[in-house]
Amino acid sequence: MPSQRVSKEYNSATYFLTLTVQHWYYIFDRHNRFQILADSLTYCQKNKQLKIYAYVFMLNHLHLIISSPDVIGFIRDFKKFTSKEIQKSIAAFEPNVLKLFEDSEGGYDFWQPSNMPKLIESEDFLQRKTEYIHHNPVRKQYVKNPEDWVWSSANPDSQIKIDLILD
Repeated sequence: MPSQRVSKEYNSATYFLTLTVQHWYYIFDRHNRFQILADSLTYCQKNKQLKIYAYVFMLNHLHLIISSPDVIGFIRDFKKFTSKEIQKSIAAFEPNVLKLFEDSEGGYDFWQPSNMPKLIESEDFLQRKTEYIHHNPVRKQYVKNPEDWVWSSANPDSQIKIDLILD
């Protein structure tokens, strides 16, 4: 199956993305690893013109609705930086877990290669994907209400700034 990628032709468009940990391993439930994701996204908002319209961090993946002048570059840089930071965290707290992410060349592949990009082309699609994102923790029975999940744009106290989509 070919890897799905953001089209160069639509590199500055708005996308729904799913970034998934290799082997669907639950890695974000400990050692402040959610914070690594949040800090990296906040940095990209401040320094790389990233706009975040909706997000949720789950235990082994995250969903984003974002736009950027360079979505491809954002994904590349975000995955590279967070991989290094999470690798350091795993090495410090759970060194045996690093074996799960070893690649054939002695390095580590933390993220699955595909980002499952879906171009946001209509208000209806944007609304459906936002609802999907916000209800993900409810479907998994982590919380009863979307706004109760700390690591979600549904939470009114989200530490990540949420942008409004302007037509």
